[in-house]
Amino acid sequence: MKRAETVTFGGSGLDRAGEIRSDREALAAARTDPDSRATLFWRGKPLVSLGNPASLVRLPLDHPVLRNASQDSILLGREEGAARFAFDLSNWVPDDLDEDQLGGFLDQSEQRHPDLPDEMVFAELRRVMTWLSPRDAELAATGKAVFGWHATHGFCACCGVQTDMVQEGWQRRCPSCKASHFPRTDPVVIMLITKGNSVLVGRSPGWPDKMYSLLAGFVEPGETLEAAVRREVFEEVGVRVGAVEYLASQPWPFPASLMFGCAGEALNTDLTVDPLEIEDAMWVSKEDMMVAYSGHHPDILPARKGAIAHFLIESWLADRLE
Repeated sequence: MKRAETVTFGGSGLDRAGEIRSDREALAAARTDPDSRATLFWRGKPLVSLGNPASLVRLPLDHPVLRNASQDSILLGREEGAARFAFDLSNWVPDDLDEDQLGGFLDQSEQRHPDLPDEMVFAELRRVMTWLSPRDAELAATGKAVFGWHATHGFCACCGVQTDMVQEGWQRRCPSCKASHFPRTDPVVIMLITKGNSVLVGRSPGWPDKMYSLLAGFVEPGETLEAAVRREVFEEVGVRVGAVEYLASQPWPFPASLMFGCAGEALNTDLTVDPLEIEDAMWVSKEDMMVAYSGHHPDILPARKGAIAHFLIESWLADRLE
């Protein structure tokens, strides 16, 4: 396995059991198998156990808390031959729920269900993603992404009729026009743009003070990854990019992106920041970035740990781009 595949949410080798998604007998057997397990989500937050280490909770399929979950489950795959399903509990409302704490860049809130032990909490995936094993992270990311897609694609894009979940969560089918719809993934390029000894970073409004990351943007229809890198960097900061090389990818279920990490060589260094795209941008030397990654830079906080931007910059600092 290449080091690039060790990025968060990648590299666990999950058996996704795609061949039984439409096999009613196999699914029925999986639901009665005592080794099958359920992962649980509440408003996109996975249920995790805050042990040392933290882990994604896997509940028996007959656990009482699942009685209040949605009827539609998602088959995530198999572990050691046993099925892993995802269930959604978003219709449950915690007694002490504070809506203002939810959905922010740094959502520290935890929700505890009365039918579960205190160490089991629903937690924001971006907060706990680096605490989880590669397998747990992949299962959590997959469940969050697919449930998120269902939440926003309940009606047929062809005729407007409400659709049905089929293929054990991996498809929606229109009962009227018979159109089939599949979970979408939006391609995004994220760019390690360098010039000599420096890397180009920027920040978006609403980020924590002093936090900087790599530039990124959605790939447009009819566009290659290389072309998207050059276009996005020029649009955001006015820098022309020459050679572009693919480095690594990362599923990013916030809500449904696949990040393509690329390296690019800048042809100029003057910055013209587009305020509609980003708040600020700057060149940072390797020496200053090393200080930032040690947590001691007075003006720069590094990209969020677990994000591919953090992985790429860390690899650049260690001269381990591959």
